[in-house]
Amino acid sequence: MIIQIIALVIVAITIYLLIKQYETRMVLIGSGLIMGLVALNPMAGLDAFAKSMTSASLIQAICASMGFAYVMKFTKCDMHLVKALTGMMTRLGFFLIPATVVVTYFINIAIPSAAGCAAAVGATMIPLLIGARIHPAIAGAAVLSGTIGSFLSPGMSHNAFVSNLYNEIMVGTDGFTKMEVIDLIKHHAPYSIAIGVIGAVSLSIVALVRKEFRIQPVEGETNAASADGKEEGGANYLYATAPFIPLILLLIAGTTTWFGSVKMTVPAAMVIGAIYALVITRCSPTNMTKQFFSGMGNAYGDVLGIIIAAGVFAAGLNASGLIDSFIYFLTHNPELARWGGTIGPFLMGIITGSGDAAALAFNETVTRHAAAFGYTIPDLGMAAAMGGALGRTMSPIAGVTIVCAGLAAANPVELIKRTAPGMIVGVIFVALVML
Repeated sequence: MIIQIIALVIVAITIYLLIKQYETRMVLIGSGLIMGLVALNPMAGLDAFAKSMTSASLIQAICASMGFAYVMKFTKCDMHLVKALTGMMTRLGFFLIPATVVVTYFINIAIPSAAGCAAAVGATMIPLLIGARIHPAIAGAAVLSGTIGSFLSPGMSHNAFVSNLYNEIMVGTDGFTKMEVIDLIKHHAPYSIAIGVIGAVSLSIVALVRKEFRIQPVEGETNAASADGKEEGGANYLYATAPFIPLILLLIAGTTTWFGSVKMTVPAAMVIGAIYALVITRCSPTNMTKQFFSGMGNAYGDVLGIIIAAGVFAAGLNASGLIDSFIYFLTHNPELARWGGTIGPFLMGIITGSGDAAALAFNETVTRHAAAFGYTIPDLGMAAAMGGALGRTMSPIAGVTIVCAGLAAANPVELIKRTAPGMIVGVIFVALVML
């Protein structure tokens, strides 16, 4: 009991440090190791660190996807996609608001990084909305609200993590078969699309209620915004197809096979997509290869680094006995799992600016016991991930919020005031409908 009390104090300190924006990986690893020491099991966290370092399916999916993302940025195919989708939207008027959310959501599938997608889309769309006499805060919030489309991307870390967790626990028992990343995406796609629609509709209602369209522009504001939004040249529609080649290959491979029994894998799809970009853009093969592997390296350090750190933190929680107590509590109160798995990561996403750490820690420790609460691993795991992302989308300190606010020349808090209703409705929807 004393060990668990000390562990609770450490968890509280961990949350405080995350709120204060200390380095996420450092805080999680340090907390996990300290809890292991307190529980007289110092190797628990270190063993978890080593195990997480070599998770083959996670490394393959995440690193290959980030390598492909770097290639898209290098070849500027991502920007051509943005231009292609925004080129005919100038006459939509008020409907530019939901259209921007939808376009950002769509592009976020191909560019899974929320901040990267916001920078690419916002540079074009935010000046376009401001020029159409839509309030700058609504313009920034429209792009911000769309940055949850990455749930439909094979390169999204949570898709790889949850499918890997499912395969680790369920495959081989009671006839369960392996779940590929694309199978998980198909499973949660209706819910992921629904929260995107909720975000678009909610922001449109906010704009109507606040009367933040057809506003009187500040003198010189419209012209300046329009000038900032100008891009050199038009969209190359062939280039714009490149970001979606891997997704198309994986969707087709989910129902058919290639060359007999050979199925398409995420790394194979990403490499083929990169080769396709090389052929159509005729860029330097040497430089493109360097970009691909640079993206892979950064993915391991940045994305997988958080997963590894969350694993160490989870091991510390397990060693202290907190997880066993929590599981026992949820087993006897299964209804609370739906709220703990959604509202918990949601609140952490708001106060830390990132929902990843909370969702990954929850999935590593609690979601593996989903059956005991009456849920499936895919449902509970992705509900936690969605809760974290929705919280991040209404956090004034999130990197993507700051990017959108900077492009709109607005206060980040003003953006959050406008995205908050949709995100709150979204997390309630996930808790009540998905679970």
